[in-house]
Amino acid sequence: MADKIKLLVAFLLVVAGIAGYYSLQESAAVLRLASVLVGLAAAGLVAWMTAPGKQFFVFAQDSIAEAKRVVWPTWKETYQTTGIVILFAITMALFLWAVDASLMVMVNKLMGRGD
Repeated sequence: MADKIKLLVAFLLVVAGIAGYYSLQESAAVLRLASVLVGLAAAGLVAWMTAPGKQFFVFAQDSIAEAKRVVWPTWKETYQTTGIVILFAITMALFLWAVDASLMVMVNKLMGRGD
């Protein structure tokens, strides 16, 4: 029950930060942004104190560790793969344009509008 109350408080802090943004319409943009960021930071701290918040923190740490173990492609592999994808997209676009144009010509001839 205490976790639910803390999560409700965290939600209310987010709402308060957003409400502060709109209530400070006459103020500088920095103050308006600070209002939202303070609300989000306070909500994050309160949410972190709950059991689901701690589970999420552990999950985030595990995700970061897993991302570090991933073997990322080299720049050369990335450029080659991107080039292949772009070439394929252009080829498919041209093919579909040719099919569309030929079908349009056939339909026009069938309807007696052909040249």
